[in-house]
Formats: sequence, structure tokens, C-alpha cells
Amino acid sequence: MTQPQSATTSGKAYTAPGITVYYDAVRCRHVAACVRGLPNVFDPQARPWIQPANAEAGAVAAVVRTCPTGALHYVLEGGPAETPDPATTIAPLPNGPLIVRGDLTLMTAGGPVREVRAALCRCGASTHKPYCDGTHDKIGWRSEPEAEGTTTTSAG
Repeated sequence: MTQPQSATTSGKAYTAPGITVYYDAVRCRHVAACVRGLPNVFDPQARPWIQPANAEAGAVAAVVRTCPTGALHYVLEGGPAETPDPATTIAPLPNGPLIVRGDLTLMTAGGPVREVRAALCRCGASTHKPYCDGTHDKIGWRSEPEAEGTTTTSAG
């Protein structure tokens, strides 16, 4: 099997002392956890819209980890890339994707990809599978209400 590539360093890079933030626009579902968490760093009205120098690197990393889709990742200077949660969790969003967190290896068209967070397509119509691209909104897809629980599995 091919060694998985890391999604942690994919996307456009925004560098500041102590941290580099990576943003993959295709995966962003505009949840805006980043904007609410550090509006002086993540400002959609500013150019560039991500300015990691506007806060301490640890604070920026903490907010990046709140991104449910994995559109944002970080690498701390002199440190490892973002590490996965110890347990894998899967939470279906009502009428939306599966939000998955943990030590993940996803099979993509380009081969296996190592992830720590991802929003995965549930409607089957995404053009960026296995990731959600928001097509469910365009086609009017709706989930079953009883399928909206959360599943947790321990890392093993």
C-alpha cells in the first residue's frame, strides 16, 4: 500500500514567527469557528484573510484545531505538525457532512491521505470525494433525523 501523504501541509501557507497556517479553500464549509475564535487573525474582509502574526502561535494553533472540516491546519516552528485526537469521533451534521476527528487515513482520487479532521460527503454528490464540497445544499439532500448521533471509537 502507498504511504499516505499528509493533508496537514496542503493548501495555501500563511507564515508568522512560530507558526505556519495552511488553508485548503475547497474543503472550507464556512463554519467560521476560526473567525469567531480569533477575528484579528482570521478576517474574511482583510487581505490576506489569515494573518497569524496578529496573535501568539499557541493561540492560533488552538483556534485552527476548532476547524471541523480540516480546511485549516498548522505546523508550529521547530515542532511537529498537528497531532490527531486520541480517540476517533464521527458526528453527522443535520443535512450535512460527517465530521470526523482522529488519526485518519482517507482514500482519495490521488491516493491515501493522512488527516486529523475532515468533513466527509454523505450525500454522494460531492465532486471532491471523500470530502464534502457543499453539493448537498445545491441538490436539496436531507439526512434521516435518527441518523444524527455521534460515534466514538478509541484509538487502538
